[in-house]
Amino acid sequence: MARAEAQAAAAAIASAGQLLIAAGAGMGVDSGLPDFRGPQGFWRAYPAFEKLGLRFEELANARWFDEDPHLAWGFYGHRLNLYRATRPHEGFEILLKWARQRGADGYFVFTSNIDGQFQAAGFDAGRIVECHGSIRHLQCAARCNGDIWLHDAPVEIDEMTMRAAEPLPRCPRCGGVARPNVLMFGNDNRWVGQRADEQAEWYWRWVQEIEEGGGGGGRLVIIECGAGTAVPSVRRNMEFVAQQTGATLIRINPREPEVPDPARHIALPMSSLDALRAIDRIITAI
Repeated sequence: MARAEAQAAAAAIASAGQLLIAAGAGMGVDSGLPDFRGPQGFWRAYPAFEKLGLRFEELANARWFDEDPHLAWGFYGHRLNLYRATRPHEGFEILLKWARQRGADGYFVFTSNIDGQFQAAGFDAGRIVECHGSIRHLQCAARCNGDIWLHDAPVEIDEMTMRAAEPLPRCPRCGGVARPNVLMFGNDNRWVGQRADEQAEWYWRWVQEIEEGGGGGGRLVIIECGAGTAVPSVRRNMEFVAQQTGATLIRINPREPEVPDPARHIALPMSSLDALRAIDRIITAI
C-alpha cells in the first residue's frame, strides 16, 4: 500500500471544506461490474460478441438501433439489468459519508459512468453530473422529440445470443424503438443531451463560486476514482478544475495514477475500494 500517499490524501480530505468526487469505469470494478479494458476484457464478459467479432466500441454505437435493434438492446439491456442488480461497494458509502460531512452544498459528483451507482448509493441526484448520460433513462432512438424518461423495467435477454426479446422499449410518442439516453461512440447526433447539460450547468456554477471564493466552506479537494486515459473525459475535467480553483487532486487508479504536478497532487496506484478504505481508516484515527 502507498502508505505515505494515503496519509497525505487523508490529511487533505480531513481539512477540505468541499469535495469534488469523480469516477470513471474503474470505480465499478470493485462492485463486481466487468472490466471492458481492451477487446479481451470485453469478450471475457460477453463471449457471444467475440463470436460475432464485435468490440465494445463497435457495439456502443447508435447505428445498431436502426440496423438491428434486438442486438442493440441485447448489449444495452444486459448492462441495464446488471447495473440495476448490482449493489454499490463500500467505497461509495465512504465517499457519501465524507460528502455529507460538508453539508448539502459541500460536494458534487462528476462521472462518466452511465450505471446510476451513485444514485443507488444514496447521493443526491441534484449533485451528480453524468457527462455521458444514463442507461436508466431512455429517449426515442429516432429522436422524434426531446423527451427523456426513467426506465425501471428489465429487458429480457437470450444469454446465448445476447439478443433482446420482444417487447423492446418503445417511444411513447411515435411508437418507435427507444434507446438509452447515453452518448454513444461514433457520430451520435441523435443523443438528447438536455439532461446532462442541465446537470453540467449546476456543476459549473458551483465550481465558479469556489473559484471566485464565494462557495463557502474552505478549500476544495478532488477525489478521482478509476478514471483512465482511454476515455479521458473525467481526467481532463478534474485537471482543469484543479488548475482553476487551486484544488488538490487525489487520483486513485491502479494502472494510470500519474498526476500533472506531483508536488501539488497525490497519486494512489490502488483500486478505488482499497484506497478509500485505507484513507478512511487514517481519517478515523486522526
